[in-house]
Amino acid sequence: MRLARLAIVLGFLAPAFVQADESFYLKDGDRVVFYGDSITDQRLYTTFTETYVVTRFPKLNVSFIHSGWGGDRVGGGGGGRIDLRLKRDVLAYKPTVMTVMLGMNDGGVAPFKQSSYDTFVKGYQHIVDTMKSQASGIRLTLIVPSPYDDVTRPSKFEGGYNAVLLRYGDAVKEIAQHEGATVADLNTYVVEATKKAFASDPANAQKLNPDRVHPAPGGQLLMAAALLKAWHAPAIVSEVHIDIKDGNVDSKSENTEVSQLQLKDGVVSWNQIDNALPLPIDMSDALIALAVRSSDVVETLDRQSLKVDGLKDGQYALKIDGKELEGHAFTNRELSEGVNLATLPTPMYRQAVLVHELTRRHNDLHSARWRQVQVPLQNKDYANLARALEALDMLESEIMREQRSTAQPKPHRFELVAKP
Repeated sequence: MRLARLAIVLGFLAPAFVQADESFYLKDGDRVVFYGDSITDQRLYTTFTETYVVTRFPKLNVSFIHSGWGGDRVGGGGGGRIDLRLKRDVLAYKPTVMTVMLGMNDGGVAPFKQSSYDTFVKGYQHIVDTMKSQASGIRLTLIVPSPYDDVTRPSKFEGGYNAVLLRYGDAVKEIAQHEGATVADLNTYVVEATKKAFASDPANAQKLNPDRVHPAPGGQLLMAAALLKAWHAPAIVSEVHIDIKDGNVDSKSENTEVSQLQLKDGVVSWNQIDNALPLPIDMSDALIALAVRSSDVVETLDRQSLKVDGLKDGQYALKIDGKELEGHAFTNRELSEGVNLATLPTPMYRQAVLVHELTRRHNDLHSARWRQVQVPLQNKDYANLARALEALDMLESEIMREQRSTAQPKPHRFELVAKP
């Protein structure tokens, strides 16, 4: 059932030509399973990550399955013991890539206890051994546990619980080094950003992780950024550099195609079709904006640069497809230094927002199928169960096809017009 559905999706997504940064961790044909506890089960850092991949590499054939279960430890939890969880919720999808983030529950939100730590190390090694033995060639990304917030509120005991999680994280790093796995340190990056946020806006910084365990979307965006950095994700969406000199106009570009560039009656215009879309970061959300200001998320993952040299002094409106970016005018100096269009309300940004909505939709559907139908009824002999699961798989396939179709870049007409 599920494998048939994956074959349909991957068959649809198979591109005639794939352009991707060769250093990027994910490759054409990868099947990624995100595994973890309730923090993964929130489906936030995972969907940010998926949307980044789909928008940055719209022709790359990669699928994502989100298999987090609240309360899980290395031995399993509410969804069953660990071997059942791995068989049903990971191995069944034939993953080529698996991320593992556990530890928040294993430490007990209490001072360090050697016996709990030893259980964690043994159980974590069992997960790695099982996956390597039963999923030949799988690439593992082992994640240092995301932080318990000891930054914006006093620690509950000496040293604080995040220090305990960091010790568990050191064990994760040691296992990864021994097993040749990739490490993603979500803890350090989020803590550093939280400290900066707390220094500038203490009240909202606390809301980045409201219960100290489960980050809100702003905090989860930071987690996604840390994971993507561990995967060597490229910063550039596209770059365009236009040079005006002696009445002539020329351009250089990266990850985009510029055509019909001209300077006429003081208006610079050109056609542009990028190879990617920006990551849709909602800067109207106060907590996401705080997370962005307190980190380098945009600088390192979301640069859609427009640079124009040689403009006369003054302010310029940017029109895309005949519509001005309202509320956004640029001076000639700003344009010569380069402006980042990625977080502005461009048609490309709005298109990326639609992609992210479809990312969430297919993952919400998968979660409902898995948690409300498959698992509760797995020991029942209902005649229509298999058909119901297959129908839900097919529906998710349709949504994923729409997601990938929506992510394909479109050509746009750009104009820079001097304002009175």
